Amino acid sequence: MTTTAAPATTPFRFFDVHVVRTRRLGPSMVRITFGGERLGDLASGGRDQRFKLFLPQAHQSEPVFADQGENWYAAWRVQDPAERPLMRSYTIRAQRHDPVEVDVDFALHGADAPGAARTGGPASRWAASAVPGDRVSILGPAVEDNGGVDFRPPPGTDWILLTGDETALPAVAGILGWLSPGTQAKVFLEVAHADDRQELPTFADADITWLVRDEQPADGSGTLLETVRAAGLPEGTPYAWIAGEAGCVKALRRHLVQERAFDRRAVKFTGYWRRGASEEDLLAEYVAGTAAATDED
Repeated sequence: MTTTAAPATTPFRFFDVHVVRTRRLGPSMVRITFGGERLGDLASGGRDQRFKLFLPQAHQSEPVFADQGENWYAAWRVQDPAERPLMRSYTIRAQRHDPVEVDVDFALHGADAPGAARTGGPASRWAASAVPGDRVSILGPAVEDNGGVDFRPPPGTDWILLTGDETALPAVAGILGWLSPGTQAKVFLEVAHADDRQELPTFADADITWLVRDEQPADGSGTLLETVRAAGLPEGTPYAWIAGEAGCVKALRRHLVQERAFDRRAVKFTGYWRRGASEEDLLAEYVAGTAAATDED
């Protein structure tokens, strides 16, 4: 069982990148490959490595920053919201060095649906229409051991539990690809359509259960929460990683800690999105929370 401790610092830097190509992975997901002159200096820690993606406003051809130095966040906060780059968090799905490229998988949330049926936030809509040459910026890791990796099973872990929806699929794929040979893993993944399922290569001893919302019974018995609640889990000391819709993540964590007696310190949980809230709502909460934390310091 491979274990890692969290680093004391979070060394990140800006990279100006462009779209090299796009590839549809299924009805709900598109993979966008980025390239850039300095992208070879990006050092992903693998697993669920997150980074900040900055998109231009609709009237801009590239993100416009007031500052990309150490005080970038303070400068970004006070920029005119109509001019400052749109900021989102994503997972590095794959990284290659010959040629230097990074893959990022985007959940579309219906952003490419026809006519009035179109949904999704600005990032989903951007991804749905991205073409080679489109320019964006990344705030990514400059060293492999960085604070943008959350999946860190502690010493003594006997088996892994991974759960998530399509927004968590890139991170789950990265985690499975990183796990040591023979690591026991129980994986539960929920996607919108059967064609959203993907091959997830791993050396781990992984038992993967796919749940398809299109095929779920009307009584709710096929949801992610109910499936995990009814599942038989391995013996031994677990480490759980949960991500996806915030309400579902919260309910799963409560189930694992209160009903399954998981040590709460061994449950890493992250709400990637929240039902009923837009990307801008969540970003506003993030900005307000970060500002409050800064003021307390």
